[in-house]
Amino acid sequence: MNLDSIILISFGHFEKDLLEMIVQDVEYEFLLPVRTREGHLDLSEFYNSGRRQYNGFNLLKEVDLKFASNDTKTLALFDVDLFIPILTYIFGQAYLNGRAGIASIFRLRNESYGMKRDDKVLVDRFRKEVIHELGHAFGLIHCYDQTCVMRSSTYVEDIDQKNHHLCNKCSAQILF
Repeated sequence: MNLDSIILISFGHFEKDLLEMIVQDVEYEFLLPVRTREGHLDLSEFYNSGRRQYNGFNLLKEVDLKFASNDTKTLALFDVDLFIPILTYIFGQAYLNGRAGIASIFRLRNESYGMKRDDKVLVDRFRKEVIHELGHAFGLIHCYDQTCVMRSSTYVEDIDQKNHHLCNKCSAQILF
């Protein structure tokens, strides 16, 4: 596979500067140009009224089918509460060594946990989640290095404790 870029597609309203703040870091980690664009999907078909959340598994399948291509890695960005059937919620997910992934900013805000709004923390968490899910798309599994962005994150505190870089081991394993 010969990749030419990474595409970040925002679904719903995202502050323009929020995406611009993470593009350079994504390009640095994966050594590919990053393009951003807006996408449109009717999210109602992914909504589970019993859970009051959106099915991340089905959303990922739709993104892969309608927006991904073989010459890019595509990450769809949302602002909705995501779940998969075996978990209460997820921050995102991606096909391992696949073309597509999804990430949501919904549970990354301090306000979701009764804390004061902090845009710097939000951008930092979002950057890490985007790089983490793209890492999976590039073939990386969860890492045991405590500071690696590929370390598994169940809670936002887990995201806060790691940095936004791949460790040397993960960086060397990226599948282009």
